[in-house]
Amino acid sequence: MTILDGKQTAADIKAEIAREVEEMKSRGERPPHLAAILVGHDGGSESYVANKVKACEICGFTSSLIRFDEDVTEERLLEEIERLNSDPEVDGFIVQLPLPRHIDEQKVTEAIDWRKDVDGFHPVNVGRLSIGLPGFKSATPSGIIELLSRYNIPTKGKHAVVLGRSNIVGKPIATLLMQKAQPGDCTVTVCHSSTQGLKDICRQADIIVAALGRPGFVTEDMVKEGAVVIDVGTTRVPDATRKSGFRLCGDVDFEHVAPKCSYITPVPGGVGPMTICSLMKNTILARHRKF
Repeated sequence: MTILDGKQTAADIKAEIAREVEEMKSRGERPPHLAAILVGHDGGSESYVANKVKACEICGFTSSLIRFDEDVTEERLLEEIERLNSDPEVDGFIVQLPLPRHIDEQKVTEAIDWRKDVDGFHPVNVGRLSIGLPGFKSATPSGIIELLSRYNIPTKGKHAVVLGRSNIVGKPIATLLMQKAQPGDCTVTVCHSSTQGLKDICRQADIIVAALGRPGFVTEDMVKEGAVVIDVGTTRVPDATRKSGFRLCGDVDFEHVAPKCSYITPVPGGVGPMTICSLMKNTILARHRKF
């Protein structure tokens, strides 16, 4: 059994990006500029945005953080998005989700210029992904594909089971795994809350991507010997022994599932670091105006 070390892999990729940025600077070019909009003071969002800012520093990017109080109006937020859309010095930006209930997240997502949508959530980028055209791929699925690639895990002809059908992870990772590429060329089954015979389907899988947000959902009896298991879950579970008062728990019962796997991602330190890394790679693409 091999642990897929997302933390180290992400560090390697960020070092590669930093070298590319240094070369850009040596040619007199400005570094990539990533902006982030944060509404309110959600603990998880604060932490995630802070990690993005830190990653920008490591990669040599310029970064901007625009903060709004939770009571900001939808109109004001849309005005800021339009300003960033029009700013030639900003290559890409993200609006950190979730947003307060009085703001329409879909409307906000669609307001972002798809050429600056480095999260890959805009319908244009989703559509381009679905038919294999260049565009920004959603960061977490892209990070998973990169991790499979870096570890040279064969995927052609394999049966991949995706647990979860979210727009952010489930649907795009299913699309990427079925595309004619390496990694890719999988036969993909997408399972969700209405799927019948879930355990039997999982036991047929060569690759399982668990993206349900249900701690410990994937158990030992759902995984066949030698399977590759990718755990996307990051649920905060109360833990009085931790200074933070919580620990991150994945969707996989790691302790009992890991011994059966050929490869498995830990939580934390697996998919999470790769997500931010993919955001950095998308920002480089945005800087080069590749599409």
